[in-house]
Amino acid sequence: MAIHVTVTARVSKVTKVELFELIRRDYYLEGQGIRHIARQRQGHRRTVRQALAAALPPQRKAPVREPWVLTRALRQILDRWLAADREAPLKQRHTGTRVYQRLVQEHQYTGAAVTVRLYVSQQRRRLGLPAEAFVPQCYGPGEEAQVDWYEAAVDFPAGRRTVQVFVMRACCSGREFHWACWRQTQQAFLEAPVAAFAYFGGVFARLRYDNLGLAVKRVL
Repeated sequence: MAIHVTVTARVSKVTKVELFELIRRDYYLEGQGIRHIARQRQGHRRTVRQALAAALPPQRKAPVREPWVLTRALRQILDRWLAADREAPLKQRHTGTRVYQRLVQEHQYTGAAVTVRLYVSQQRRRLGLPAEAFVPQCYGPGEEAQVDWYEAAVDFPAGRRTVQVFVMRACCSGREFHWACWRQTQQAFLEAPVAAFAYFGGVFARLRYDNLGLAVKRVL
């Protein structure tokens, strides 16, 4: 009794570069037509024409995906905030973290903070604003706090005025205390830390002042 065995040859899948090479060989060396090559290689005639136009396949474009949480309306709000930063004092401009906090508080944003920070970074470069810099550090509770003064434009019922703001930031928790006054006088320079210590419920082991030399010259 004769036994018939059917053997199926498994053709390994070729890469796009190899396919282009085969197509060009069929066309230029074998003299085959575009329609015949497309049928033989089980591809589209458009692919054959691409291979004949260039030896290497075109690079794939990465799909541009719109963040579905950071909607167009929210991006427009962010653009207005960042555009206004160009006229605001340096210390009063938005950081990526501050933008994220405002979106959560004012617009019930439910997306990730990294999405907001990435968009803010891109827009700041587009608007010519200085980029943020980050230095990873680690502190224990009550170990250190950062102290600084900055100017802020405040809208009062009588109009806009510039005030001096003292800020103390706990390095461990990131909590901040802001205290505004009309001028950086000696009384304000000494009274502000006392109010900050009362707010934090204790005194930090170390305070790091930003630009303390100017405070000594002008205040003390």
